[in-house]
Amino acid sequence: MSVDPKELAPEDREALLRWRLALGPAAEKTGSCPSLHALGAGASAVGVGETELEALDDALSFVYGEKSAGASGSRPYIPEWLGALRGFFRDDVIALVQKDAIEKKGLTQLLFEPETLPFLEKNVELVTTLVSARGLIPEDAKALARQIVREVVDELRKKLESTVRTAVFGALRRDRTSPLPIARNIDWKRTIRQNLKGWDAEHRRLVPERFYFWPNQRRHHEWDVTLVVDQSGSMAESVVYSSVMAAIFASLEVLRTRLILFDTEVVDMTPVLSDPVEVLFSAQLGGGTDINRAVAYAQTHYVERPEKTLFILITDLCEGGDAEELVARLRQLVDSRAKVLCLLALSDGGRPSYDPVMAEKLTAMGIPCFGCTPRKLVDVVERVMRNQDLTSLLDDKETRHG
Repeated sequence: MSVDPKELAPEDREALLRWRLALGPAAEKTGSCPSLHALGAGASAVGVGETELEALDDALSFVYGEKSAGASGSRPYIPEWLGALRGFFRDDVIALVQKDAIEKKGLTQLLFEPETLPFLEKNVELVTTLVSARGLIPEDAKALARQIVREVVDELRKKLESTVRTAVFGALRRDRTSPLPIARNIDWKRTIRQNLKGWDAEHRRLVPERFYFWPNQRRHHEWDVTLVVDQSGSMAESVVYSSVMAAIFASLEVLRTRLILFDTEVVDMTPVLSDPVEVLFSAQLGGGTDINRAVAYAQTHYVERPEKTLFILITDLCEGGDAEELVARLRQLVDSRAKVLCLLALSDGGRPSYDPVMAEKLTAMGIPCFGCTPRKLVDVVERVMRNQDLTSLLDDKETRHG
């Protein structure tokens, strides 16, 4: 005899929901248990929103679900899977599920054995997997796992560092003249452009009235760059690239760089941001999201001269904290003349997944919201420091909101 969950008392709906999650999707097929959708009314009783029930079901089914010919049986993306667990359960429960995953699904045999690791493709996805599941790595494979992460990170840094240095130093030298008028400091492009009226057509030569020079020395900390990075499971790849970019920015004496990671807690990684590997192995990918709390921390501690602050918020905007207060804080930053950007993803992937309603609110107040590759971020930073418009650079429907 079937029972309508809506007719049950709240405590009975809660109990039925717990039984459904324990029994798995197969219980629905037998008719002995209502579907998760039908049980949505009891979700709040166990602290789970109705839209989260399916994700919770998937996270548990990977370890405890029954095998069937029709089931996908595919191995989940480990950072997102662990992120889902951290979002739903306490640490002791997570440890139990991870233990069962090792024993039932052979994760260590497939991913973390010393014999296997050297043959895996060394890329950002492998880094996110190793970092997310570092608690599952056997003791004798930890050193090798860390070495692989460093190899990938060093390769990324090598590809990006020269481009970043050229862009930043080029942007900051613009419109500044040198007090030392020596030949090696001549700004030839500006000198020619400003003296075109001195062109001698008869002798085909330029007679300049004034020479312009680049500065002989760079000033320290001309800009403050603060990266506030969401470390929830869906943003795992962005955390890797953010760590690398922060380290590169920190190596430039003209920038004062800060790095903050957050989920429901805020972790200030500024003291170790020069070493991306240390940052990554200190991160805890997955869990909930309190963007407002992270922005409040960064605003309080690191926005000292707004007009020279580049505030980069890297998140999918799926706020689990106070959304209204978040919008108000970001508006304060914009009004203070800080340069605020929201990267919906920092990766080499395609169109990011994000909260379009929140993105619309930020865009309306003048905060560009867009998915971004690391190389595009270099161009964006250069334009911001040159005080140039970003519209043409971000006019890409695949990555830009709006």
